[in-house]
Amino acid sequence: MTDMSSPASQPAFNPLDPAFIADPYPFYHRLRSTAPVFRTPMGFWLVSRYEDVALVLRDRRFGKDFAGNMSRRYGARAMEEPAIASLGRTMLVLDPPDHTRLRGLVNKAFVARRIADMRRQVSALVEAEIDRVQAKGGMDVVKELAHRLPVLVICDMLGIPEDHRGPFLAERNVNGRLLDPVPMSRDEMDTANAMTQLAGVYFEQLCELRRKEPKDDLTTELVRAEEAGDRLTSDELKANIGLLLGAGHETTSNLIGNGLLALHRSPDQWQRLKDDPSLIPGAIEELLRFDSSVQMSGRVTLAEVELSGQKIPAGESIVVLLGAANRDPDTYGRPDELDVARKDVRPLSFGGGIHHCLGAQLARLEGELVFEALIRRLPTLELPEKDRPSWRQNFTLRGLTTLPAVWH
Repeated sequence: MTDMSSPASQPAFNPLDPAFIADPYPFYHRLRSTAPVFRTPMGFWLVSRYEDVALVLRDRRFGKDFAGNMSRRYGARAMEEPAIASLGRTMLVLDPPDHTRLRGLVNKAFVARRIADMRRQVSALVEAEIDRVQAKGGMDVVKELAHRLPVLVICDMLGIPEDHRGPFLAERNVNGRLLDPVPMSRDEMDTANAMTQLAGVYFEQLCELRRKEPKDDLTTELVRAEEAGDRLTSDELKANIGLLLGAGHETTSNLIGNGLLALHRSPDQWQRLKDDPSLIPGAIEELLRFDSSVQMSGRVTLAEVELSGQKIPAGESIVVLLGAANRDPDTYGRPDELDVARKDVRPLSFGGGIHHCLGAQLARLEGELVFEALIRRLPTLELPEKDRPSWRQNFTLRGLTTLPAVWH
């Protein structure tokens, strides 16, 4: 058995280093090769190979233990922070039976048939967004398309009135940093707490609106579950509406921005899609694999386990590196090359097991419709700053702050 927990075998890991944020993949390569399972000086284990990551995501010997993780990261009073307490009420970080109960309340809105039925609606939104910018000859892809479109889609699903959407269209989610394994600063936490409290006030107003004026939307469904009394508390109601809003646009926004950047950095692949748009659905899987919108997911060992020859005791924090697993050469040939016609792509970007992303099919649909529309309506689109992209300072949620585009 190889001991990957000794200091000599540990590659330096600083997930908030701007150089790492810009390109984490060389580090991942070293990690998979030299220390695929090791305990960092920060007290958690990194897991980087595809087979190990897939096992952790799906095996019931691994759970969430959110409160324990937060106390290890922020101290004994971590759950008194409003942002942490709110996140702790969401299905994202809960184990069964609470996870099963909460996910069951919203699952039917995201089943494949329902998402397929949304194609016409989402397509109309994509066309309208391109109508809005086409005559300008340029846009910031992140702010004017990749962020706006999924926010509009999830607002429709949640029943958020059109005249309430301005703040959500204008702001990116700052609370995503809570998911990073490196603790937030006091200033960051104060900002996250303030945003959480403001959002809570709005979601309470939204729920009251839907009690008075019920509609065919997710918020109305959740309000009815809360009123049943034994399925959802008021705090869980607000927290999970916030989760659906945030998670409902973050991954899709990053898929569109990261994907378009990757395609223009491999112009032959962009040309292949322009020549044969039927490749787009498969290309979405390859883009998810190549530069994952979500780079990591957290678990806790519920029993002693062994991964790649390394024994890990019960009660240890695990960080599975989805971005590293997606480029494992034991799973994919030429993993650092983008190939829009690659076969048998099974990216772990949406997680796995009981916590597999609810909105995965919706994100795929939105990405597919956006790339199809860009090729059809803006065939001369170029990214003048593709060689110097601006990345958000966030490890878990990998995305761009801006992505200028021009066309003629």
